[in-house]
Amino acid sequence: MEIAFPRDLFEGLLQLAKDNHPHEIFLLLRGRMEKMTAYVEEFIFPIGTTFGLGFSGFSPYSLPLDPSIIGSVHSHPSGSPRPSIQDLHSFFGVIMVIVAYPYDLTSTAAYHKSGRMLKIRVI
Repeated sequence: MEIAFPRDLFEGLLQLAKDNHPHEIFLLLRGRMEKMTAYVEEFIFPIGTTFGLGFSGFSPYSLPLDPSIIGSVHSHPSGSPRPSIQDLHSFFGVIMVIVAYPYDLTSTAAYHKSGRMLKIRVI
């Protein structure tokens, strides 16, 4: 399985993480699943999202039911793209993307809710 981002969307995500460093960012991924690929079409800023030093979050109770939300993305200003235990326990959707400092493709990782690492493709 892999996750595919349009280039402009992926570059925007990296820039958002850079602009908010050293605070974490958090967004939801909206897109579609086709065979073994998750196509990201846009990001959503949930109402009440908090970006902080060492944390980010939102209340899932403020969201409408939306089957097009396939996962989430957040940053790790520490530089590690590996999910924390808390990240794994607060999975939203089927995909989690972590953008780590210095916020480029090589410091970005994606995971399936099973914990499996996913290939990231920028199209």
